[in-house]
Amino acid sequence: MFKKILIANRGEIALRIIRACKEMGIRTVAAHSTADANSLPVRMADQAVCIGPGEASKSYLRIPALISAAEVTSCDAVHPGYGFLSENAGFAEVCGECNITFIGPSPESIRLMGNKSVARETAVAAGVPVVPGSDGPVESDEAALSSAARIEYPVILKASAGGGGRGMRIVHEESELLNSLKLVQTEAGAAFGDKTIYMEKYVTTPRHIEIQVLGDKHGNIVHLFERDCSIQRRHQKMIEEAPSGALDPEIRKKMTIAALSLARHIQYHSAGTFEFLLDSKKNFYFMEMNTRVQVEHPVTEMITDVDIIKEQIKVAFGLPLSFKQEDVSIFGHAIECRVNAEDPEKFIPSIGRIEELHLPGGPGVRIDSAIFQGYKIPSYYDSMIAKIIVHAHTRDEAIHRMRRALGEFHLSGMKTTVPLLSKIMYSEEFTKGDVSTRFIEDFLAKQKAASVHPK
Repeated sequence: MFKKILIANRGEIALRIIRACKEMGIRTVAAHSTADANSLPVRMADQAVCIGPGEASKSYLRIPALISAAEVTSCDAVHPGYGFLSENAGFAEVCGECNITFIGPSPESIRLMGNKSVARETAVAAGVPVVPGSDGPVESDEAALSSAARIEYPVILKASAGGGGRGMRIVHEESELLNSLKLVQTEAGAAFGDKTIYMEKYVTTPRHIEIQVLGDKHGNIVHLFERDCSIQRRHQKMIEEAPSGALDPEIRKKMTIAALSLARHIQYHSAGTFEFLLDSKKNFYFMEMNTRVQVEHPVTEMITDVDIIKEQIKVAFGLPLSFKQEDVSIFGHAIECRVNAEDPEKFIPSIGRIEELHLPGGPGVRIDSAIFQGYKIPSYYDSMIAKIIVHAHTRDEAIHRMRRALGEFHLSGMKTTVPLLSKIMYSEEFTKGDVSTRFIEDFLAKQKAASVHPK
């Protein structure tokens, strides 16, 4: 097994990887920015190396600094976590050239699925259904207009190199199209260094369902069932659960077969997630693949008892998966709430020092977080500060458990999204499982109307 792994990330995912490594007897090195010098991952890793200032572009996104950190500490592998360089084929290649194992898929798989328009073409070749869309990238105003006319409005413009909800814009009519195209191209260029855009039919009230897969280098590939990630704002997920109440056994079988077919088509190994839209008629369409571990991986771990991080590490080392498809089944129900340091009404960052903190606990409650009392939230990174994950025998029990956990969560010094998450848990719509990707938009509108016209 690996002797020492460099964690090329920060926050809760860095801590999650460190904990897995400790249980496997592997030493760890935390690569950190100056802003994270006093962070929990730095304290808990066996070693720590500063790779630059707070700005991600000068630290966590600097490949030479990360490779140097791995080499000077004699690391034989790098775990990229999620975000930052986790889906950067160039980083994976450089690691290989320096005889450092990249704990993730091959550079070829990352390139193939990392470009959203290429991934779409690959899915079609593998016989997986996709949302009607443009024939490749939209490279001119004329191509955009003709594609939209063929697909029919509303359409959604997406950055080919996009992710994390950025580089997307919904267009409802022709008069909005060309201006929206320029805006998305500008955003894509600034965020991803690639202005390539493609277009899809916008499915108005779908569910966002994703299938978790794990593959090894021996040709074995399995699925770990689905997650329902429909509750999101501005394409950023807020609440995830597993399994999805929208899937009956027949649809679940079709979706998992589609995901496995595509994974085999690209000879995928490591952890990966295939994302689908599910419409009201139970038609599903491939959207994209994330060639990394997901933020929401804990809900899958809770219902399957599979440690996805440990499997990633074992697979990267060359070991076969430690289980087969028939060994995996769904046990109970899990829900994850992402807690962000944000004003829950305005959705703007709320940065400061944590003055008081009490994290929830008790039966069936898991907290993935790297915050602590006295910790100052850096302004350079994503605003997510904790994930509350609960597990119970049924969805109803899981909802009640999450209500309790959110009620126990206490943090002073800044605003968080906990009040909004709690309101959602108590809402009739969520309790019934009546959700779609428009849930937050409709829920907030209903809340606003109730405050203006109280009963």
